[in-house]
Amino acid sequence: MSVLINTSQNVLLEYEPASVGERIWATLLDYLVFLAWVILTIALPRGLGVLSLSDAIPYLMVVAILPIFIYDFVCEWLLNGQSVGKIALKIKVVMLDGSPPGIGAYLMRWLLRLVDTRLFSGFVAVVCVAASGKGQRLGDLAAGTTVIRLQPKVTLDDVVYTSLPANYQVRYTQARQLSDQDVGVIRAVMRQGNETALDMAATRVKTVLGVSSPQGNYEFLNTVINDYQFLLMQE
Repeated sequence: MSVLINTSQNVLLEYEPASVGERIWATLLDYLVFLAWVILTIALPRGLGVLSLSDAIPYLMVVAILPIFIYDFVCEWLLNGQSVGKIALKIKVVMLDGSPPGIGAYLMRWLLRLVDTRLFSGFVAVVCVAASGKGQRLGDLAAGTTVIRLQPKVTLDDVVYTSLPANYQVRYTQARQLSDQDVGVIRAVMRQGNETALDMAATRVKTVLGVSSPQGNYEFLNTVINDYQFLLMQE
C-alpha cells in the first residue's frame, strides 16, 4: 500500500512505505552510532586514566547513557524525521497525510519505542510494520505517522525513456518545472493504474504547472512525462 506525499514541487503523489528490512538496517546503523559514542565517552577516558571510579556513575548516566536514551526523539525532531540510520537508508518519518510531524508526534513515537523495540527486542515493531499495510509500528499508529522511502525503488521502466521522434511537438512546456524524482513517482502511479491516484496526480500536476487539458488522466500524465523527457534532452 502506498502513502500520499507532497513532493518538492507540491505535487500530491504516492510514495512507498519503508520496508521492514530498511527500518531494521537503519536501526542497526543507529546502534553503531551508539557504540561509537560509548567508546568515545567511556572507553577512551578510562583508557587515558582521566575518569576515576567515583566519577564513573554520574558520568555514565549523564554523558554516556542519556544521549543514547533520547537519541531517536532528538534526531527525528531536529533532522526533520530522520536519524543517522534513516539518512543513510534514505527513509523518513512523515504524517500519514505527508505533512511534517510535530514535536508531539515525535515524542509519542519515542515513548512507544520503549515497547516496540526495547522491551520486546523489536519483535512487536516488526510484526506491526509487516501487518499494518502502511509501515506503522505501535508508535506510528499512536502518532499518526509512518516511515517512507524518499526515493521509490528504481525499475527498468524508471530508467528507460520512450523513443520520441525528432519532430516531437511539446504540448506542455511547463513540464520542465518538475524534477526527475517527481517524474519517477508519476511513472509509479501510472504503472499502478489506480484511478483515484491517477486523478489526484493529474489534478495536482495541472495545478502546479498551471495548465488545463481535455486529455484523460493517464494520457495527460504520459504527455507530461514525454514533454519533460524531450525538453530535458534539448538542454
